[in-house]
Amino acid sequence: MKFNQSNIKKAKEYLDKNCCIGVPTETVYGLAANAYSNDAIQKIYKLKKRPKSNPLIVHYSNIDDLKKDCLINDNFIKLYKEFSPGPITYILYLKKNSKISKMVTNNKKNLAVRFPKHKIFRKLLNELHYPIAAPSANISTKLSAVRALDVKEDFGNKVKYILDGGKCNIGLESTIIDLRDKPVVLRLGGLEISKIEKILCKKIKININPKRKTASGQSRLHYSPGIPLRMNVVKPKKNEAYILLKKKRTYFSNYFYLSKKNNLKEAAKNLYSCLRKIKNKGYKSIAVEKIRSTGIGQSINDRLERASKF
Repeated sequence: MKFNQSNIKKAKEYLDKNCCIGVPTETVYGLAANAYSNDAIQKIYKLKKRPKSNPLIVHYSNIDDLKKDCLINDNFIKLYKEFSPGPITYILYLKKNSKISKMVTNNKKNLAVRFPKHKIFRKLLNELHYPIAAPSANISTKLSAVRALDVKEDFGNKVKYILDGGKCNIGLESTIIDLRDKPVVLRLGGLEISKIEKILCKKIKININPKRKTASGQSRLHYSPGIPLRMNVVKPKKNEAYILLKKKRTYFSNYFYLSKKNNLKEAAKNLYSCLRKIKNKGYKSIAVEKIRSTGIGQSINDRLERASKF
């Protein structure tokens, strides 16, 4: 589907009727619905088979819209000015008079918020009079979607409409940072922590595997292709798919490459597509060579680690 204004209008019509639709973001595709509507939010949880205890991320067009629902602080302002719109999600306190559905937050007094950069999603948000809850458009614990076809593959006709924005540019979910007190990163993602630390001028604590889940992407099993996955493998087993970071001259039919030139950002963009391709080809297991944990490589390894808990 090619993007045009009529597609935005059609997407809005579905959202206004409290339906769920697929939307593109720069990170991954989202399963979107009106964040003020209990009925719409209930549909998200049902479609994704997502536990009600796992709160959703809500997407806004700008800071003025956010102020209707959340309390902001100095750390948020600093990061917002530098990184939003973009692949960072902030956890803030909710205002008492917020219209956000309590199902979004699991009755908690805080909200995860993001300002997406994808131009199509931003055009849609600017047409709406409510923010959009949009967790990743996948079945809970499974691979995230990075193309409209992935959303169709996972949900079929259960999702009535998908805005096609091409392949996602980043390919990994947003970085989540809790700003209610001292800043704490709760999920590694598309924005490197070192860049956040540079703006806030402090070392940021990382708490991505807490006993009590407070954000998306903290489950032990997540981002899974549905088959066993092994990390840091030097030599794969017979008939096992083998994922390598850099393309090699030697060709083997079971070798899959994340990057042409050892580029971690390119690898992140291609990770979910590669895992999905391997699963669809009928492989029964996956081996992954060691990937350096620098920059976004840290987020890639986080996704692989959770996928390996199959």
